[in-house]
Amino acid sequence: MIPRPRGPVAAAVALVLGVTLGTASCGDGGDSGGEGGRLKMGIAVANYSLNFAREMYEGATEAADQAGNIDFKVVGPPNTDGPAEQQLFQNLTVTHPDGIVLENLDPPIFTRPAAQAVEKGIPIVALDTAPTDGSKVTFYVGNDNYELGGMLAEATVKKLGKDAKGTVVVGVPNPGTPVLDSRAKGIKDTFAKLAPGIRVLGPFQTYSDPAQNYGAWQSQVNAHPEALAFLGVGDADSYNLGRLKEQKKGTYLTAGFDVDPKTLEYIKKGTNFAGIDPEHYLKGYIATAILIKSVRESDGKLPDGWFKTPGLVMNSSNIDEILKRQQSVQNAYQWYKPQLDKLLANPDTSIRPLKEAR
Repeated sequence: MIPRPRGPVAAAVALVLGVTLGTASCGDGGDSGGEGGRLKMGIAVANYSLNFAREMYEGATEAADQAGNIDFKVVGPPNTDGPAEQQLFQNLTVTHPDGIVLENLDPPIFTRPAAQAVEKGIPIVALDTAPTDGSKVTFYVGNDNYELGGMLAEATVKKLGKDAKGTVVVGVPNPGTPVLDSRAKGIKDTFAKLAPGIRVLGPFQTYSDPAQNYGAWQSQVNAHPEALAFLGVGDADSYNLGRLKEQKKGTYLTAGFDVDPKTLEYIKKGTNFAGIDPEHYLKGYIATAILIKSVRESDGKLPDGWFKTPGLVMNSSNIDEILKRQQSVQNAYQWYKPQLDKLLANPDTSIRPLKEAR
């Protein structure tokens, strides 16, 4: 198996290949699906340039590689663009109709395209963002994002002390995106519970585009110089907060989400005191592995419900281990394999009612 590039190299490859990334399975067969031939499957992501999406499609692609005999395609726009992803998803239903994993940041506009795909008999797994009621998608793989937000707030309170008094500024790249809003609510509620002397400001919109995100955080840092902490719930939030803190020699705390290489470096240096890893690779792998198994063993009948996946607090105690994990897709697969084996051996234990997803 040829290792796929990670980090900045992967982004460069994506830009060279354009808005569709294709991969052929390097397995030698295993069970075959459909009429006994090679399966044509894929994943659609909201923004292939950002780390969170790359982690998911790398995990998904690895699951297809491990299963073998699958033509697996990755599609997504180079910037967060719901209508563009919608078109790519619809194209994928034509070219790779044996099963699709769908990750997006604008669920309402995917309601009708997803429903049309399901009506055609295409198995669809929602990934990272819960499906809308009218989408006819009934299986979702994702975190408890409210819980992840609570984990970040709890780590912050641990640093500041439960008797701390002051303000914490919270940012959300795309307000209205359920997973991000749930993280922000988890942060706010957990501060109210654990450290009532801390007042949460926001969430303010910080945008997913890295340049816009930097500008938004610069405005917030300038507007709230006495804040105890600045916390973001998205990808670019984490490394832009670290960058600003170093530039301004800030004494406040900074932290965010995801495992962009720049984010990990800021945690390693201690600029960001922590970060939350939603373990996107694991989610992408699980969603795809269950999709493949359902097609090969159950005629495409997917489980019903929300497969709740875990998350991880990153800090000085485990950052070296995570940095090693992120060096290659092979390292990631080996690191996650014990967890994947356990979760996939008994998937029913992780499935909850879809209406509980947050």
